[in-house]
Amino acid sequence: MKLLIGGSPSKLFHLREFAKELEGFGVESKLVLDVEYCDGFPSRKVSRWVWDSSRFNNLIRDFSPDLILVDRQRHFGLAASKTGIPLLVHLRGDYWKEMQMARETLYKSAPKRVALWKWGQIANKCFERADLILPICHHLENRVREHYPQKKTATMYQGINPDNWFATNGTSLKHPCVGLLQSAVIWEKTKEMLTLEEVLKKLPHVTFYWVGDGPYREYVLSRLQGYENFKWLGSLEYPDKVREFLSEIDVYLLLSGIDMSPLTLLEAQLMERPVIATNVGGIPELMKEEETGMLLDRGDHGALLDKINTLLSDESKRKSMGAAGRQFVKDRFNWKRVAGDFVGSLKEYSLI
Repeated sequence: MKLLIGGSPSKLFHLREFAKELEGFGVESKLVLDVEYCDGFPSRKVSRWVWDSSRFNNLIRDFSPDLILVDRQRHFGLAASKTGIPLLVHLRGDYWKEMQMARETLYKSAPKRVALWKWGQIANKCFERADLILPICHHLENRVREHYPQKKTATMYQGINPDNWFATNGTSLKHPCVGLLQSAVIWEKTKEMLTLEEVLKKLPHVTFYWVGDGPYREYVLSRLQGYENFKWLGSLEYPDKVREFLSEIDVYLLLSGIDMSPLTLLEAQLMERPVIATNVGGIPELMKEEETGMLLDRGDHGALLDKINTLLSDESKRKSMGAAGRQFVKDRFNWKRVAGDFVGSLKEYSLI
């Protein structure tokens, strides 16, 4: 079987590992950067609004795939849906909520609303024409069924290579410390970070380090950067500098208002860090409550304060949770298992 994968730039690193693991299941894969083969309005570059389809057509002709997998709903997926080749859509986020948030925040001007409308039109066609939608967690699979109850669906988790995550030196931080590694791209995710404000006041001896960036960065910094025990480190080179950061922190913290399958939660556990995370979306599927970490409700700064104090005052608990977290992620989210589940889903729906 031959599988063509059209990937977004930020996910090529992980998709290469996925494609490599698929070889063991008899799947020949070809991974390409989607925008190199298909683009158009509303691309940020006006020069790409008119796109020659010959490169995409040549790719299909030369590789002759049996299936096409896309990891975002853009022009590549739309073009793939017209080929007659079964289309698989890996859905990484709650598309419907994210579109609503975009309309309410960053996309209020007329030109941006037009662009958002066009993106929505393309995405809807990808969903409607997909032969299989692969949400990244069970929570998101339920969301897909709300919108497309007749569509074939199967959960496809984000895989990870445990060998890439090992203790290393390089980042010097002030201890005790708590590390946050999350972007500021989606409003509903980002605003939950403000729960930290009351905690910063009550734990002046604990330093909180935030790694991340995005259009909502200044909103977060305007509220938190005034505290001496809050430090913003910006973006870090992936994966080396991220690995160094996770090696040094005492506790990993994920404060998010909406999340499906945050990769950093897997990475932190592989680095044997105990984790504290907001109980939303697919987050509970990626950790084991009271075994690899602790969950808390949105906005509950009191519970957050208690959980941080509990972990920072008990080194033995931190170590046992860290060890359990690494084993949990190795067993559940290694690429071999994800690739095997993927092939199993294709067989279940008679796509191979």
